[in-house]
Amino acid sequence: MDDVKQKPFLRTIRSFVRRTGRLTPGQQNAFERLWPKYGFDFSSEVIDPTVLLGRSAPLILEIGFGNGESLVEYAGKHRDVDFIGIEVHSPGVGHCLLQAEKENINNLRLSCHDAIEVLEQQIPDSGLQRLNLYFPDPWPKARHHKRRIVQTEFLDLVARKLAPGGTLNIATDWENYAEHIDLVMDDHGAFGLRERREHGGKRPLDRPATKFERRGLKLGHRIWDWEYVRL
Repeated sequence: MDDVKQKPFLRTIRSFVRRTGRLTPGQQNAFERLWPKYGFDFSSEVIDPTVLLGRSAPLILEIGFGNGESLVEYAGKHRDVDFIGIEVHSPGVGHCLLQAEKENINNLRLSCHDAIEVLEQQIPDSGLQRLNLYFPDPWPKARHHKRRIVQTEFLDLVARKLAPGGTLNIATDWENYAEHIDLVMDDHGAFGLRERREHGGKRPLDRPATKFERRGLKLGHRIWDWEYVRL
């Protein structure tokens, strides 16, 4: 376990393609008005969650929250817990800012940066109670499988950032990626499987439905959910 805790993450291949997109006037206005309240910029400094969110509470981090609607919904239902959301698509971040304001969410902070770099440099070790990875890019072509975020090096990093007993929650709608996740997770010694659930969209595992999930269901995909515990 000590080796897992101390091993740095060496980033060579990115698991995403950065898509800046065009901000709508409303999203641009949201960045200007709401980023000082909800956003935090990338730096090499480790953040203090109690300073960032103004209190001490269990901390959940979500990687790739899309347009943020499910993240805001979840944060609204769990106001005794603090949330950090990371998303590289700026229009999605702008939409999330507007939703957070609409729902009067105060227990959420956002980053518009590479999640691996944020995890590695800004999140304190053992600082997370839970990490959510919902419907990451499946990179379905075999030559792109090395870009999938669920790899041994990523799990080493997650193991450092989760407190013992904290959970890693994953969902996908791609069967081949589900098989990949099963193999990589089973081979990693820092996590134990608490629950694995395959379903047709009606039994998500302790999470709201997401836009990407609904898209997959329309294509006839099944859904796979996992909850792993940091040993």
